Amino acid sequence: MSSDFSEADIIALVRENDTYPEQVWYTIAAFLFVVGCFQWGSFVHSKFARRRHYECDEETVTANDIQYKFSVRRIPLAIINFYRVVAFRWTLEIGQSYTLNMAEVFVTVAYIALLLIYAFINTTSVEGQKLDIIYWSNRIAMLASSQFPIITALGTKNNIVSLVTGISYDRLNYIHRMMARTCFMLLWVHAAGEIVCTPSFRETLNEDWLRLGITAMVAFSILILVSLRPVRSDVYEVFFYVHFLGVLIFLVGGYYHTKGAYGSYWIWPSFVFWAFDRFIRVVRVVVFNHSYFGFKSGTGTMDATTELLSENIVRLRLRRPRHFHWSPGQTAYLIMPSVSTLPFEAHPFTIASFDSSLLSTAKPEGSGENYETQVLGSSAPFWKELVFLVNVHGGFTKKLKEVAVTKGKVKVFVDGPYGPSSDLGSYDTSVFVAGGSGISYTLPVFLSVIEHRKSSCRRVVFIWCIRGAGYVRWIEEALIKAVQLAPPSLIVSIRIFNTGSPLTSQYMEEDSSLSSPTEKNGTFEQVLTRKGSITSSMLFSLREVRMESGRADLDALLIEEVSMASGSMSVSVCGSQGIARAVRHALRFPVSGPTSILSGGPSVTLHVESFGYA
Repeated sequence: MSSDFSEADIIALVRENDTYPEQVWYTIAAFLFVVGCFQWGSFVHSKFARRRHYECDEETVTANDIQYKFSVRRIPLAIINFYRVVAFRWTLEIGQSYTLNMAEVFVTVAYIALLLIYAFINTTSVEGQKLDIIYWSNRIAMLASSQFPIITALGTKNNIVSLVTGISYDRLNYIHRMMARTCFMLLWVHAAGEIVCTPSFRETLNEDWLRLGITAMVAFSILILVSLRPVRSDVYEVFFYVHFLGVLIFLVGGYYHTKGAYGSYWIWPSFVFWAFDRFIRVVRVVVFNHSYFGFKSGTGTMDATTELLSENIVRLRLRRPRHFHWSPGQTAYLIMPSVSTLPFEAHPFTIASFDSSLLSTAKPEGSGENYETQVLGSSAPFWKELVFLVNVHGGFTKKLKEVAVTKGKVKVFVDGPYGPSSDLGSYDTSVFVAGGSGISYTLPVFLSVIEHRKSSCRRVVFIWCIRGAGYVRWIEEALIKAVQLAPPSLIVSIRIFNTGSPLTSQYMEEDSSLSSPTEKNGTFEQVLTRKGSITSSMLFSLREVRMESGRADLDALLIEEVSMASGSMSVSVCGSQGIARAVRHALRFPVSGPTSILSGGPSVTLHVESFGYA
C-alpha cells in the first residue's frame, strides 16, 4: 500500500508526468532521425552514385565462373552486408505463419524497455517508500497517452514518419501495431494500480471521467483482439469496421478521461493526424476519379472489367486516367460501392501492371485506335492499364468473385498509389521469386527491369512457384513480350515450378474447345482455347523459359545465382511465409557473409513483400 502523499510528492509527480513523456518523445525522434539519415542516404546513393564496375585485374569473369580476389577495400561493403543479414534475414519464427526479423525484435524490445524504464525510475516517495504505486500508476498512464499521436500517425497512409524515415506506411504498420499493444498493456497496468491504491474506487464509478475511461479501455480491448492476424486476414471487413469505430470511441473517451489530469493535450493531435490523412485520401480519390464527380466524362471513367482466372483468383482491369502514374510494386486502395457492404470501404491490392513508357511517345500516323495492341499484342494491359489479381477469401472478395463469374463490370474508385518504388536499375543481377498471386508484385518490377534501357543490370531471373499449369495463362503473353523486348546485353531466365497438375493435359493438347471457366460440382474447371494452347506452346518454346514439375529448391537456386553474380545483386520475393522464409535462409551466412564479400562476391539486397493483409 502506498504512503500518504505529501505536497512535495505531488510536485514531483506532476513535474515527472510532464517531463518524462517529453523525454521519451525526444528519444524516439532522435532514433527516427538516425534511421531517416541512413534510409535517405541509401536512396540518394542508389539514385545518383555511378556504378563502379570491377577491373579485370581485380575480378576476372570467365565463361561459366567468376574468380574472386580478396580486397581490403571491400570491408565497408562487408560490414553493410553483415548488418543486412543479422537485422533482416535472421528471424524469430512463431508457428507456421508469423515471422519477425531481428530489426523488428530489437525495436520491440527497445521500445518496451524505454517505456518501462521511464515508468519505474524515481518512484520513491518523499517518505522513502520505493516503487510507490501512486507514482508509477499515474505516470504509466501519461506515458501511454503520449504515444497515441505517433501510433495514430503510423496507422495512416500519409504520415510524417514515412516522410522523415523514407520507410513506406506498410513497412511501418508492424511498429504501429506493436506500439499500440504495448500501450494497451501499460494502460491495463494503470487501471489495476488505480483500483488497488484508490480506496473509494467504487464510489468514483459514478464520475463521468472514470466511466469514459472504462468505456475507452473496453473499446481498446476489442480493438486489440480484432487486430490479431487471423482476424485481419480471414475477416478483413470485421477488422475494418471495428477498427474504425473502436479507435473513435477510444480516443474520444481517452480525451475526456485525461482532461481532468491535464493530459488531454497528448490525445487531440491524434484527431489532427487522422483528419489530415483522410483529407489527402479524399483529394486523391476526387482527382484520380474525376469523371465520377462530373468534372469530365469519357476516357477517364474507371469502370473495371472482371475475369475469373481460377477458382480463387479474380483479375480486375481498368483504364487509368492520363494523369495517374505509379511505380512497379506499388499498391492502390480500391473502393467498389456496388460490391462492398459499406460504400466507403477501401481494400488494398498490389498493382500487377507496369506503367510503361513504351506507349508514351506520339502515335505514328495511321496507327489507329488499337496502337497499343499493335505494339504489345494482347499483353498490353500489363504494360499500361491498371491490373489487379485479387485472391478470393470471404466477404468483399467473395462478392467480387460472383461478379467475375458473369464477367461483369464494376465501378471502381482508386486511392493511391502507395508504397515504395522498386528501382533496381543499379543492380547487376536481379532475381524475382513469387508464389501464386505473388506475381502481382514481381511481374511489374520484372517488366520495368526489361524496359529500363539505361539499367546496369546484366542478368534477370524470374522464378514463379505455382500449383497448377493453368496459372501460366494469367501472364504468359506478358512474359513472351518481355523476352522479345529484352536488349541483347540482358540475360533473361524464367523458371516456372509447377507443384500441381501435370504439364501436359492443359497446355499441350490442341483439341481444347472452350474459352471460359465452367462450374462443375461447385468447383471451377479451367478450359483453354486452341489459341491459348498455341500461345503457351510459344512461351515454352523460348529458350529463356523453363517449366519444371515439383517444388523449387530455392536454397540451391539462389546459391547458384549468387555464385554466378558479380557486383551487386537484388532478390525480391512475394509469396507465402514458407517461400519468404526459404529465401531468407538461403541468403544468410556464408552465402552473403563478410568472407564472401571480401573475396569479391556480390553484395546481396533482399526485399520481402508482405503477402495478404499482414
